[in-house]
Amino acid sequence: MKKLSVLLLVVLLLSACSLGSSGANKEFPAKNLELIAPASPGGGWDLTARSVQKALRDNDLVDKNINVVNKPGGGGETGWKYLKSKDSHHLAINSSLVLTNELLGQSDLSYEEFTPIATLATEWQALAVPVNSEYESASELMEQLKSDPKSVKIGVGPGLGNDDHLSIVQAASEYGVDPAQLNFLVYEGGGDVVTALLGGHVDAVTTSLSEVKDQHLAGKLKILAVSSEERLEDLDDVPTWTEEGVDMVFPHWRGIMGPPDMTEEEIAYWDEKIKKMVETEDWQKLLENNNWEDFYKDSEESKKFMQEQHELYEKLVNDSGLVN
Repeated sequence: MKKLSVLLLVVLLLSACSLGSSGANKEFPAKNLELIAPASPGGGWDLTARSVQKALRDNDLVDKNINVVNKPGGGGETGWKYLKSKDSHHLAINSSLVLTNELLGQSDLSYEEFTPIATLATEWQALAVPVNSEYESASELMEQLKSDPKSVKIGVGPGLGNDDHLSIVQAASEYGVDPAQLNFLVYEGGGDVVTALLGGHVDAVTTSLSEVKDQHLAGKLKILAVSSEERLEDLDDVPTWTEEGVDMVFPHWRGIMGPPDMTEEEIAYWDEKIKKMVETEDWQKLLENNNWEDFYKDSEESKKFMQEQHELYEKLVNDSGLVN
């Protein structure tokens, strides 16, 4: 009887341990998922978030509801601070601003405080001039800047320190021009920049390719260079910066990150789901419709990419003369 009691006690203890273990390792995700767009509805971050939501949902890749939540403010800071306080059922769209906000002294948030999940897509940067410009090539314009950096009025928006601005900072630096001496006119956004170019208020603009592509194809302005590695299929008349003698490839990327301290299992879950997502026909159509290019990197590749980008942006911000 005593042996039976001891045996029964052991069984009960083992059962309790088993229940405790299974309770501590609940299957992920355990509740609805949230995807944070750190901006108001309509912009690039919001479009990226809703594109991810649609591709995951329509292809039945997640078995929980996934909701998009807009948290605008501070160039992404409001949304990213919100993410930092949440658990692994929350992710946020990011871009290079998660790096440059801190480097420019506009935020205390570091990219290292978050968990890289994926890099998704990129736009490319473009240098454009009026259709009747005296500059026939990017190298001609760079030669002019080398002889007199302030002689060319360059439109940029919505502020200095973003990708539009820093792409020309890198191009100038690579060409031997001091980017801190360049003559920038700052406008509220990409559309305003193009309007200023068409109206003859600036001599050149640096902006996302999507802002000037249609106008170039319509013969209303001229793109002198794009920041892609190779010429783009639907713009085969436009050379890359590399072809113009500037050793530069500059992606205007967007990705996804999670809160701090995600487990390996949670990261692996998203690696699997997002890898499947970017291979779907729906995602490929979204890329095409938005003039985006596939730029997928998984969590480990994104971690390395962010470190490389941080080193690059740190140099560009210093070269730009925006910080002392």
